[in-house]
Amino acid sequence: MLDCIVIAGVDVTFDLLHRRGADNTVIATWTMHFNPMPTSFDAQAYEIDMPGQAVPFASGDKLVFRFSGANTIDSDAWIPNGDGSASKGRVPNFTLPQ
Repeated sequence: MLDCIVIAGVDVTFDLLHRRGADNTVIATWTMHFNPMPTSFDAQAYEIDMPGQAVPFASGDKLVFRFSGANTIDSDAWIPNGDGSASKGRVPNFTLPQ
């Protein structure tokens, strides 16, 4: 899950990566279009299940969540987690298989 504040229409690309040293392995990648909510400045809930490839983790590895916006008129069009609980946002959460 990942809540967000949306200021202007935006296409957001998400990447979930496994990083070992300088090497990145893409676990999953996807794109979602967001539009501002018409009547409030509350965070928009966003939850999705994405298939991803299995990767072997070892001590020192990192899980990287990367996102970028495109096709928008505002550089702050998409704000992850918004203002937190002040805007009804939740901390990003990932559930990975064991």
